[in-house]
Amino acid sequence: MTPPPEARDSLAAALAPLRDAPGAPRWGDPARWHLTLLFLGAVPPDLLPALTAGVGEAVAPTPPAVLRLAGAGRFGSRRRPQVCWAGVDGDVAVLAVLAALAGRLAAAARGLGLPVEDRPFRPHLTLGRWHPRRPADGDLPERLAGYRGPQWPLREVTMVRSTGGRHEVLESFPVSTRDPSERP
Repeated sequence: MTPPPEARDSLAAALAPLRDAPGAPRWGDPARWHLTLLFLGAVPPDLLPALTAGVGEAVAPTPPAVLRLAGAGRFGSRRRPQVCWAGVDGDVAVLAVLAALAGRLAAAARGLGLPVEDRPFRPHLTLGRWHPRRPADGDLPERLAGYRGPQWPLREVTMVRSTGGRHEVLESFPVSTRDPSERP
C-alpha cells in the first residue's frame, strides 16, 4: 500500500531535521515509501497467475479503513539498530483489518508452497536502514514519537515486484467499499 502524496510529504517534512543527524540511517526515497503487508522472495513465474488470483481473493473481503502514519521505531537493538520505521496509527479495528489482511495474504502464499516468514505482523513504513559497520544512533526514532500524519482511506492494495531496487506494480486490488456492518 502506498500512502498518498500528502501523507508522504508530511512525514518527509517531519523527517527533514533528522536526515543529516549523526548516526542517521541511509534514508529511503519518499517516492518509494510503502506499507508491506507480505514480503515474498523470488516467485517462480509459473506460480504468478495463481498468486495474483490468491491476492485478489485475500483483498476482496477487506472492509474500508482509515490509516495514518504515526510515531516511529526501530527494528534491532538500540546499540545495533537495523531499520528505522514509521508506525501505522488507527484504532484497534483498523489494526485488526490490516493484520487480518496480512494473514489472508500469507495463507494464499503458503497455499502455493511459497515460503512466508513466521513472525507477527507489525504494520510499518520503512524509512531507512542503518549500515551494520557504521556509527548508528538507535535513539533517533524517538525524535518522531509525537508525529501524527494526515489520515487517508485505504482504497487498494497493490502487488509489487521488486528487482534490482526497482518496484513494478503487477496488479492493484480495490478493498471493499461496503460498510462491514451491512449484510450482503
